[in-house]
Amino acid sequence: MESSVGFPSQSHLKETTALQLTTMNASVLPLNNTPLCYSINSPPFKYQPTIASAYFSCILSGLGLTSNLIAFIALLKSFRRTHSKSRSFFLIFLGGLVLTDFMGLLVTGSIVVSFHVTHFNWRQLDPYCHFCNFMGMSMVFYGLCPLLLGAAMAVERFIGINRPFARSSSISKGRTVSMVLIVWLFAGSIALLPLTGIGSYHMQMPGSWCFFNISSEGNDLAFSLLFSLVGLMCIAVSFLLNTVSVVTLIKVCCGEDRAQRRRDHEVEMMVQLILIMVIASICWCPLLVFTAQTVLSGGPLKIRSLLLWIRFATCNQILDPWVYILFRRAVLKRIYPRFDWSRGSIMTLYPSLSNTIRRFTRSSFGSALSSDVIEETAKSTIMDTSSVKQSPRPL
Repeated sequence: MESSVGFPSQSHLKETTALQLTTMNASVLPLNNTPLCYSINSPPFKYQPTIASAYFSCILSGLGLTSNLIAFIALLKSFRRTHSKSRSFFLIFLGGLVLTDFMGLLVTGSIVVSFHVTHFNWRQLDPYCHFCNFMGMSMVFYGLCPLLLGAAMAVERFIGINRPFARSSSISKGRTVSMVLIVWLFAGSIALLPLTGIGSYHMQMPGSWCFFNISSEGNDLAFSLLFSLVGLMCIAVSFLLNTVSVVTLIKVCCGEDRAQRRRDHEVEMMVQLILIMVIASICWCPLLVFTAQTVLSGGPLKIRSLLLWIRFATCNQILDPWVYILFRRAVLKRIYPRFDWSRGSIMTLYPSLSNTIRRFTRSSFGSALSSDVIEETAKSTIMDTSSVKQSPRPL
């Protein structure tokens, strides 16, 4: 994507020639009074946004805001009706995620849509980079929050499934809300780092948004690596803990005493959490890997790839609410009205799948189970032998 850089024609600025930008790291020497955010890309650009771009931005933003609003209303109703502590904790985290996605689309989407509709000049509207810095902070904050909340939800489900008694005695609804606030505070602290000199926010092509400078030089390198590593670590933690939780839950649901362990709500929450993790991985991994690869290789930034992966990441905020809207028992009851939802567990919806999973868990954990069986058999044999020896002989 190419565009020419034009500086405002003011008396205290020297005349400059138009430079063709092919990367965000173009070697353009900023003038003394040029703000930092415009030192690489300075509007106005020759790029003219099309009508299709405005419609595309409006449709995506409207769809995302509506979806998150519907999901938030459904979450409130479910939270008022639920009597399970584990489910209420999960709903608090999910509510924080939906609220974050809604505000992210509202803040960033309104700026992008306004640019495509009015074609405003950033240099005239924001001569001191306050507005650009705000948008850059919003992009980082609302980008990291879903990943951090996904990791926090994975930790909560891991403790709830593997250590239920420890969780019920140490975690309350107030502490769960505090954990969500801590996640927001941590993400906000990272977003503020470029204002302290660790990294910097810059105008991005084609002039409709601001983001941190992806560069292999100085503090920009440190912040770019920090952003990508935090995101990738959140995804890795979510994948690891969710895998362990799923294996544990399968053992419980498909065990011999599964009729006495009805955990439909646990299965429902894990299905939703797995889908949230998969969506976040698909939407964010390309951008996170692209950022780390660009700064470590030291090569020029590919603007087309950056725009593509940014759009992928934006889809995360649109798809997240549909996980809760569609994958609830109330919705599944309407989709499968003939299925008897009162019997057994959700796993009984597919008996063959349940049998297959049971055989898989038996084979995977066969050694541990067989040793337990041998130990129990030995104990019972010893007990029987001792009882026989202690029984009086008949006269």
